Amino acid sequence: MGLALETERIGVGAEQFQRDAPAELRVLGDPDLAHRARCQLLLEPVAAGDHLVHYRSRLWPVVSGFSPDLVSIEEAQQLVLARVERLPLEDVPVGEAAGRVLAAPGVAAVDLPPFDSSAMDGFALRAADAPGQLPVSLRIAAGSPAPRALEPGEAMGIATGGVVPAGADAVIPFEDVVEGDNSIELTDRVEIGASIRPAGGDIRRGEVVVAGGVRLGAPQVAALAAAGVAEVRCAQRPRAAVLATGSELRPPGVPLGPGQVYEANGILVAAQLESMGAEVERLSPVADDDAAHREALARGLSFDLLVTTGGVSVGPHDLVRKVAAELGVEEVFWGVSMKPGKPISFGVLGKRLMFGLPGNPVSVLVGFELFVRPALRALQGEADPLPRFEPGRLAVSVEPNPGRDELVRARLSSDGGGPVLEPLPGRESHMIVRAAAADALVLVRKGKETYAAGSQVEFLRLL
Repeated sequence: MGLALETERIGVGAEQFQRDAPAELRVLGDPDLAHRARCQLLLEPVAAGDHLVHYRSRLWPVVSGFSPDLVSIEEAQQLVLARVERLPLEDVPVGEAAGRVLAAPGVAAVDLPPFDSSAMDGFALRAADAPGQLPVSLRIAAGSPAPRALEPGEAMGIATGGVVPAGADAVIPFEDVVEGDNSIELTDRVEIGASIRPAGGDIRRGEVVVAGGVRLGAPQVAALAAAGVAEVRCAQRPRAAVLATGSELRPPGVPLGPGQVYEANGILVAAQLESMGAEVERLSPVADDDAAHREALARGLSFDLLVTTGGVSVGPHDLVRKVAAELGVEEVFWGVSMKPGKPISFGVLGKRLMFGLPGNPVSVLVGFELFVRPALRALQGEADPLPRFEPGRLAVSVEPNPGRDELVRARLSSDGGGPVLEPLPGRESHMIVRAAAADALVLVRKGKETYAAGSQVEFLRLL
């Protein structure tokens, strides 16, 4: 299927039309699309008359007003992940590895614990010597093993974590004995192995502490360190650029003029990227100008990942996709069958990724969670990069969108029977303040049937 595009002979006629030449165009055959838009044609014409040129619409993404073939959320996610390659690997000191993703399993270098150790402050002894009175021959501090084995009929004081001396097979806490002068009285029997942590009881040398493809949190880093792992192999930190577009944008705190708004989208995206361990550069917002877009996008495309906000729809000032195409970006998709965030675009320049998110802040939030976050996870080598949807129940009824899946902002709670989602009032994509109160996104599939209160739904926790 092709679109008929008529040139208005602004500096170039159809018979002299050159590839990459700008022209003022009008889409024919559809009254809703019969308006002018400045476009940059990047394809050779299929056929041409005096004033008529036909182009393959699937390959030209920037015709104003043209509604693209929308892909589903799941299709778009797979298209993104198919183009992501894990970043090169590097060795990272385990103490600096929180937030990084293991490229290979982290394997214990020692048994953990490395020796039989005491679980309590108390006395090491032979279980067979209880009950009875025992002399205390010496005291063992953590990190200072006993100089000799325990003899039958004696006890040794021991600190939590201390090495259980050879010959001892139990530890009894201070509070369970009666202490005298360098002796203890045991009134009850003691079980063999009581209050002793056996060597290798947590993990054995050579066993996997943390699987590959897992993002390291504080507990995982601590476990690796305790198991003797000094360095871990991880993907390099992704280098990400964030670019907000729009002549109306001003930095927070500056007095606003007529028609101006504060720039928040770039701040939102940068904060999310930084929380995932990326090295982020916020580029200065750009006005709706070709030259400014070209300079900023060229800079952004030198990073592993570029995320833009605004300028990806079909208005005459939406320049991001047009200029990106001129810079060589291959557009993988434009338009996702979802609400909010329909005009999201994704492209690649070699191994570099570019996401064009719409200008409404809730669209930015949703687009980041569904597409940018999975891409960043894949760049870092996570084994399961897709969003983690969970089952839950609606607290109130919800009307679906008849034509597109919708991500509805909600508050998450529990009534004892599992997660309960209460959609927040106001589903418009510009309502960022209301979105700030949400801690979940509910996936409401397209259709005509009302989702009744109590209906099962899928939801995504907002991180």
